[in-house]
Amino acid sequence: MDRGTKEQIVAELRKKLKEARLGVLTSFSGMNVEKMEALRNALRKSDAEWKVVKNTLLRIASNETDFSILADHFKWPVAVVLGYKDPVEPTKILIDFAKKNPELEIKVGLLDNKPLTKNDLNVLAELPSKEVLLGKLVSVLAAVPTSFVTVLSGVPRSFVQALNAYCEKKKTLN
Repeated sequence: MDRGTKEQIVAELRKKLKEARLGVLTSFSGMNVEKMEALRNALRKSDAEWKVVKNTLLRIASNETDFSILADHFKWPVAVVLGYKDPVEPTKILIDFAKKNPELEIKVGLLDNKPLTKNDLNVLAELPSKEVLLGKLVSVLAAVPTSFVTVLSGVPRSFVQALNAYCEKKKTLN
């Protein structure tokens, strides 16, 4: 690979590292091409990507980015997962894939400039997705006005029921 190509790869990778919200370093020794493509396709659906990168190019590209924190881990054949939106969904996909394919080993991660261990990534994968959390929030927010209206309508309802009972009692007396 000539120097110009390397510089282009480094520039493109640096841009992606700056845009990424989630980064996970993985080792993939022994994985065949079919499994790699299956992982790439699964991650693509959650607005993430899995890139196999040379350590030296990754080290150079990570300079002046948050990923420079992980530079000590660029020692083995590295593939990096880059998530650009919701960090939970790509992490779930990666953890599930690693459980089914022991060739894929998750090493460390980075989320919003905070390093994550493998255990942290497992915890992140157990969180509900953003859509589920937003749905729960909407249901809680909708319950408050509904309860408030029910409480406020309780006084007039009780008054009407008392009047109705009084009318029924008058009818039975006449």
